[in-house]
Amino acid sequence: MNAFVIDAFDFCRLKQQAQGEIPVAELGRLAQETVDRSGTIRWALSGDIDKLGHAQLSLAVSGAVNLICQRCLTALNFEIDSKSLLVLAKDEAQADAIEELIDDDEIDVIVGSAAFDVNYLIEDEALLALPVAPKHDKCPEGGGAAVEAKSAERASPFEVLKKLKQ
Repeated sequence: MNAFVIDAFDFCRLKQQAQGEIPVAELGRLAQETVDRSGTIRWALSGDIDKLGHAQLSLAVSGAVNLICQRCLTALNFEIDSKSLLVLAKDEAQADAIEELIDDDEIDVIVGSAAFDVNYLIEDEALLALPVAPKHDKCPEGGGAAVEAKSAERASPFEVLKKLKQ
């Protein structure tokens, strides 16, 4: 994977913008959560300065990935569509101070750097958009190991014990 590295503070100060696409297969942590590593993540990043003078990044991430439905254990196409606003701090202490000052759950404060890996940020955003337990609204008929397990006739444990007694 080709890293997309920026100076996060200059990016914001200059109010730059960037966008692109990354195949899911190139995002290792995200690919591990999918069925087949197929799909592409589209992203758009823009820098700005907030009203308090802090550098901030706006990130939008979208795309489709195939997950495993937790009900029927078959593939589930999931659409990622996430937007976030990230305020940049120079270190953890400043991040904590900014977070208290802003006091807004919709805005995350992260530590920026002169060698900021945007791909890592994009992957984090995509991972955070995934459901904890993905499920179809209505599972496909006759599909999946869970459906087969439910329909398979199992011998009662008491029947097995009864046969042992004989």
